[in-house]
Amino acid sequence: MTNRTEIQSLIYLLEDPDPDVQVGVRKRFDELGEQVVPLLDQYRTESVKDSEKKTINEIIYSITFGSILEEFSGLAEQGIDNRQRLEDALLVLCRFGNPTLRIEDYRKKLDKLSAVIGSDIAYTPSLMEKMQIMLQFVFRELRFRGDAQDYHNPDNAYLDRVIDRRKGLPIMLSVVVMFLARRLDLPFHGVNMPIHFMLMYKTHNQEILIDPFDGGSLVTYNQCCYFLKKNGIDPRPEHLEKAVEADILARCIRNLMNSYGKLADEQRVEGLQKILQITERKA
Repeated sequence: MTNRTEIQSLIYLLEDPDPDVQVGVRKRFDELGEQVVPLLDQYRTESVKDSEKKTINEIIYSITFGSILEEFSGLAEQGIDNRQRLEDALLVLCRFGNPTLRIEDYRKKLDKLSAVIGSDIAYTPSLMEKMQIMLQFVFRELRFRGDAQDYHNPDNAYLDRVIDRRKGLPIMLSVVVMFLARRLDLPFHGVNMPIHFMLMYKTHNQEILIDPFDGGSLVTYNQCCYFLKKNGIDPRPEHLEKAVEADILARCIRNLMNSYGKLADEQRVEGLQKILQITERKA
């Protein structure tokens, strides 16, 4: 085991201009492994120097990436072929942004949110009313919304941060609804429309499209086709079909790659590329 004093000394030595010293320090962190991450995380929180925070972030990433990749690979090996496994994979992906995250806390948050409207859903016979209850709850009462002002912020693409901040990308708002719907047995699905991910509510005789980025408003197929044409895309039937879970996961990863790319964080982009390759290989 190590202690806070050693961590402080090692971080201080990382600013030494001698490259051999830096190599030695990083080797020591690798030797200490994940046991040292909580101390590093605490020290990062208390640090006032941006350069120091950046260095600690790099060290934590280096120490934890291997285990995250291994855990993600294990999930992909089972197949991301249902809603539960998609949720598992997206929660593990959250550890890419926050290695000290307690994943189980976010399962419980989703459980608690679904429980709030569970009785209303159960005692409402109309499928259309059930849909309205869900949309009202998520987009009006909880105030989940799209983040148009800081669209490419990585926080908008991590499930845990979207749940906490209650704003994010269209696809992340959609999966929040889908994961609540899984717990309540409601037929909400993702639609992997180019540029703008959508939700679908499917009954025995209807397929209703919903824009999660616009407060859960209902839209028509014609409106979606117009949107695609306006953005230079020739609409095809598959653009507005239910998305499979593996494709949803891959799109979430690509969104994160795009966000980190805009921040010129090549280390993160390369790490996510490895995760994406695992996802696509096992799909």
